Amino acid sequence: MSIDVVTFGCRLNSYESEVMKREAEAAGLKDAILINTCAVTNEAVRQARQAVRKAKRDNPNARVIVTGCAAQTETETFSEMEEVDLVLGNTEKLERKSYQDVAAFGISGSERVRVNDIMSVEETAGHLIDGLTGRARAFVQVQNGCDHRCTFCIIPYGRGNSRSVPMGVVIDQIKRLVSNGYNEIVLTGVDITSYGADLPGTPKLGTLTAKILKMVPALKRLRLSSIDSIEADEDLMRVIGEDERLMPHFHLSLQAGDDMILKRMKRRHLREDTIRFCEEVRHVRPDVVFGADIIAGFPTETEAMFENSLKIVDECGLTHLHVFPFSPRPGTPAARMPQLPRNIVKERGARLRAKGADALITHLTSEVGKTRPVLVEKEGLGRTEQFTQVELAGGIAGEIVETRIIGHTGRHLLGEALSKAA
Repeated sequence: MSIDVVTFGCRLNSYESEVMKREAEAAGLKDAILINTCAVTNEAVRQARQAVRKAKRDNPNARVIVTGCAAQTETETFSEMEEVDLVLGNTEKLERKSYQDVAAFGISGSERVRVNDIMSVEETAGHLIDGLTGRARAFVQVQNGCDHRCTFCIIPYGRGNSRSVPMGVVIDQIKRLVSNGYNEIVLTGVDITSYGADLPGTPKLGTLTAKILKMVPALKRLRLSSIDSIEADEDLMRVIGEDERLMPHFHLSLQAGDDMILKRMKRRHLREDTIRFCEEVRHVRPDVVFGADIIAGFPTETEAMFENSLKIVDECGLTHLHVFPFSPRPGTPAARMPQLPRNIVKERGARLRAKGADALITHLTSEVGKTRPVLVEKEGLGRTEQFTQVELAGGIAGEIVETRIIGHTGRHLLGEALSKAA
């Protein structure tokens, strides 16, 4: 083997894994497994530890290098595992020098843990990549870190404060990917609606989005990853309504539908703010579909408060739900709040997932009979502009195919390919 990368978590991690592999290979590193971890929940950390043990068991002679958010926030957890040869922080994992002396001298001749203070990092470098291995769409990092301190979230301590990639660098990266055949680009980061606050002139995400669509006319699809709707700027709203190349699917960092719980989470919006945002977007883009992250069983959540989270699914017309039963993260204020019994947390998570499943079926049913351009992700599967999964025969990964929707399974659409889209 040479270098294998195991990636957990978000789209930003997927992008960074591509950079890690390239830098490690350029440094001459061989026979190594890089595990890029996530820290968003306790379960994510458990899965990372499990992956470490499996990697060493299956490849006893390979070096196992652990990095990512869990390595940054729980360094000792991984440095104490006998299967781990090296722990790298979120900054160090992207630097070629981190792998060079390992390749030349081995781990024993260097520090086994290289994790610096992430809060001291003031810039985010733009790494130009040619594509993402095995991916039909490409992710482009526009921002990293977060200036907010939601009471449940450990991620700012894994990613640092918010910092943006300059617009010119982002556009150059997208031009490079489009010239390599990518039809869809996803802008990614930790808090992308905070984009530009640290750049000269303080451009916003809407400014960046409009500039990309103007400067890269060959780009067929531009998609945004998770957004904080309260930070959506006027330019972004204008682009949503005016340019169909910006995909009509927005995944909201919602977290709860009850105002008191939102305040205890230290969120910056109230339920009415989210409802109003969804109405405004739907007014200018009627074909829009919304997804959302929602936490079930947050500390102090009463049944009435939870009911408000259930209701907001209908009030916002949410379709693609990511439900997280609350998981206390050590070091966060929410971990010190009065906790709900685990059986209640799990039961509310199940009810919220069932609500999401019903909402998805409603959406799938409404799609039957329509014709949609579908980006083929791999043989037999693709996604509509609204990010709804479609099962279809034929098509080459990465191409966009006009598809007639002929039914659904309750989880995804069934399609019949008509022709390649223009």
